[in-house]
Amino acid sequence: MTQTVLLALDTSTEFCSVALLSAAVGVGAAGHGRAEPRAWVRHEQTGAVSSTRLLPAIRELFDEAGLTLADCNAIAFGSGPGSFTGLRTATGAVQGLAFGLGLPVVPVSTLLVCAESARRRDPSATRVLAALDARMDEIYWADYAWDGVGGEWRTVQSASLDTPERLVLPDEPFTLAGNAAAAFGARLPALAAARTVDQEALPHALPLAYAALRAFHAGRTVPADQAAPEYIRNKVAQTTAERIAEKAAKAGQAAALAHHAESREGRQ
Repeated sequence: MTQTVLLALDTSTEFCSVALLSAAVGVGAAGHGRAEPRAWVRHEQTGAVSSTRLLPAIRELFDEAGLTLADCNAIAFGSGPGSFTGLRTATGAVQGLAFGLGLPVVPVSTLLVCAESARRRDPSATRVLAALDARMDEIYWADYAWDGVGGEWRTVQSASLDTPERLVLPDEPFTLAGNAAAAFGARLPALAAARTVDQEALPHALPLAYAALRAFHAGRTVPADQAAPEYIRNKVAQTTAERIAEKAAKAGQAAALAHHAESREGRQ
């Protein structure tokens, strides 16, 4: 009997979410068999201060489980998309812990976590369109299909950033997962087209941990120094120089229009 211990972190939203899985793998006469992992979870709404709660929550889970960080085989994190500050918080924590312990890291898309959450809540959710409110009148979205034979998600459309109206619908019955439906309502064509809508399927460390455990066993890991956020949106605000340039351009356009109007009046 061997044991895999995996720690999963997500701070991509206003929640500080931490999960610890302990999965036993037994070898019997019939070969290898895996029992359902034991799980310990902290999922707390912390707003912008997830960084102050993250490490204490990790310590609490290991104490509750009777394990230590030295027992860990891998560390997973929600790599994004999501809050820029939150993604950096999780990435920094994972890099520090994994580097210090010499552990591999499992990055997991927060959109795939939404799909995993939807399927764990409803096993018939084998085609999932995950869509999250990205603010600025846009959505993060991705399309996933569950491979029942291989026991893993297949990415039909990787994480993208679009306006709600431009989201591409799957070509078969699907579950719409995430909070975009609540944020945009009828502006989201997928809301009316979906077989079912699961607005509770959101980034959370527990479904993240289950998806990461499969990835770990499949060897889909990266070294600690290669763990990085997946922002999708590379730009959320103008620089000071860009704002000044835009203001100057608008002033120039206004001056040109005024000059054009004066010229017309002079000719009349």
